Amino acid sequence: MAVKKGDLIDEHKRHPGSCGLIIKVMGGGAGFEKVLCCDHELTEDDIVPDVGSPLGRSRGRMPVSAILDEKKLYPDSCGLRVIVIDGGAGFKEIRCCGHSLTLSSARELKFTPMRGPEVDASETGQHGTA
Repeated sequence: MAVKKGDLIDEHKRHPGSCGLIIKVMGGGAGFEKVLCCDHELTEDDIVPDVGSPLGRSRGRMPVSAILDEKKLYPDSCGLRVIVIDGGAGFKEIRCCGHSLTLSSARELKFTPMRGPEVDASETGQHGTA
C-alpha cells in the first residue's frame, strides 16, 4: 500500500460522522500503511480527488498546516511527509514503514520574509544607492 505526492486522504469519504481529517501527501509514502483517527483506519481507499466541504470538520490539538515528517524521527524511512488541511480532533497516529508518526513529529508551517536580513532600527545614516 503506497501513497504518492499530491494524494488527499479524507476521513469523511467513508466515515461522514467523524472529525473529518484531511491530509495531503507532500512527499515519500512508499511504505504507507494507515492513518488512525477517531478509531477509524484510513488507507488508500480514502484518497479523494479534491477537498470537500469544510462543514462538519472539527479541529483538535493538531494545528491546521502542521507538517508531519517521518524523516525527522526516522532518517532511514521512506520519508513520508504530510500536511494537515482540516479536521484532526480525533487524530492518533500515522503508520508508515513500521513507524508511528504522532504529534511529536509535527512542525508548524512558518512564513519568513523572502527579502534580505532585517535592518537594525538603531542604525542611522544613509542606506541604499538612491
